[in-house]
Amino acid sequence: MMEKFDVIVVGAGPSGNAAAYTLARAGLSVLQLERGESPGTKNVQGAILYADALEKIIPDFRDSAPLERHVAEQRMWLLDENQSCTGATYRDARFSQEPHNRYTIIRARFDRWFSGKVKDAGALVICETTVTELLRDPAGKVIGVRTERAQGDILADCVILADGANALLGERAGLRPRVKAEDMALAVKEVIFLPRETIESRFNIADTQGVVIEIAGNITHGMVGTGFLYTNRDSLAIGIGCMLADMKRQSLTPCQLLEGLKRHPAVQPLIEGAEMKEYSAHLIPEGGYRALPQLYGEGWLVVGDSAGFVNAVHREGSNLAMTSGRFAAETLIGLRQAGKPFTAANLAAYKRRLDDSFVMADLKKYQGVPELLHDHPHILGTYPRFLGDAAREALTVDGEPKRDKQKRILGELTRKRSVLGLLGDAYRFWRAFR
Repeated sequence: MMEKFDVIVVGAGPSGNAAAYTLARAGLSVLQLERGESPGTKNVQGAILYADALEKIIPDFRDSAPLERHVAEQRMWLLDENQSCTGATYRDARFSQEPHNRYTIIRARFDRWFSGKVKDAGALVICETTVTELLRDPAGKVIGVRTERAQGDILADCVILADGANALLGERAGLRPRVKAEDMALAVKEVIFLPRETIESRFNIADTQGVVIEIAGNITHGMVGTGFLYTNRDSLAIGIGCMLADMKRQSLTPCQLLEGLKRHPAVQPLIEGAEMKEYSAHLIPEGGYRALPQLYGEGWLVVGDSAGFVNAVHREGSNLAMTSGRFAAETLIGLRQAGKPFTAANLAAYKRRLDDSFVMADLKKYQGVPELLHDHPHILGTYPRFLGDAAREALTVDGEPKRDKQKRILGELTRKRSVLGLLGDAYRFWRAFR
C-alpha cells in the first residue's frame, strides 16, 4: 500500500522550505523531496536574505540562522569597458541598527539551517530523490508523485511544486507551457575567499556590516543583464547574469563574461588576491508578470522560482519565494481547518492572497520592463558609455571653457541617440517604471 501525506512539497529551496515548515507547524503531515544530496547543494543565489519575509515564518530566525553580514550600504554602478559611474551609493546608519532588514547569506549553509527547522517542525525530508512525474486520478486531479526510487509512488491530498526555475515537473505534467529562453536569465557566480579584515578595509565596513553592489552596463556586451558583488564574512560573492536568449546568440560564454567583470578596473582592486572557493550557474525566471504560468489547479500549487516570482528590477527573489511558499501553506491550512477539499476552486484562494500582496503588486508594476530591455538593448550599453565619457570630459581640466565642453557632451549624446530617440527612451522608461 502506498504511503499518503496531507501535502508533498517538491524542492527544498526558500519557497519549498517556507511551505513545508508552515504546514508542519500547523500539524499537517508533510513530505518534502529534494533531488540534491542535501538542501542547498542544488540552489544558487547571490545571495540576499530579506528579513521581513522570513520573520513572518520564523520570527526569531536571527538567533540561529547562519547570517553573513547585514547590508549597511547599497551601491549602483554603471560600467563601460574601462570606466565606472558610481553615482548611486546609499548608506544609512539606521541600516546598522537592529533588527536589520537585509543580510548576505551563503545558500548551502542557510538552506541546511532552514531544512533543520522544517524537520524540527515535524516534516519528513528526503534528499537525493528526483520526482519524475505527478500522479493523477481518472478525473485528472493530482493525487501524488512518482519518484525514481523503487516503489517510489507516494500519495498526497496536494502537491506543492517548488522545483526551481526549470519547472520541469509542471511542464512534463502539462500544467504549464515550456519555459521560453526570452523569459530566463543564466547567471554565473563565484564565491571567492578573502580575509575578513581585508574585506572590511576595502569596503570601508566593520563588525557585521556588509555592502551590496549591483552592476550594469557594457560588462554584458550588449546583452540584457547585470552583475553583482556582495560581501560575506570572509568571502565575496561575484556574479553576472544575462537573458538566455541573448546568450544563445552570442559567442561569449558565461565564464568569459564573469572573467571580464573580474578584470574591470573598478572591480579588480576589490577582489585582488582572492581565492575561488565555489563556482556555480543558475537559471533565473525574469519574464515577469506577463510570463507567469497557472499557479494552481486540482490538487496542486506552484511557488517560488517555479512560478516565476522574481522581481528582476530590484533583484528580489528569495522574499517572493518565501512569501509565496507561506501563502500556499496558509491556504491549505485554512482549507483543511474548514473541512474543504483541495480542489482548484478552493485553491484559487492562493492566487487571491498573492494578488492582494506586494508579490503581484510589484510584478505588475514592472511588467513592461522585460519587453523594454529586450526591444531596446542600447539602454544598457549606450547610456552607461555616454555617462562615463561625459564625466571624463567634464573632469578633464585642459584650459578649454566649460561651455564648450557642455556643448560637445550634448552634441555627442544627440549624435548617438538623436533628440527624438532620447525623448522616445524617456517615454519608454516612464511607461515601464511608472
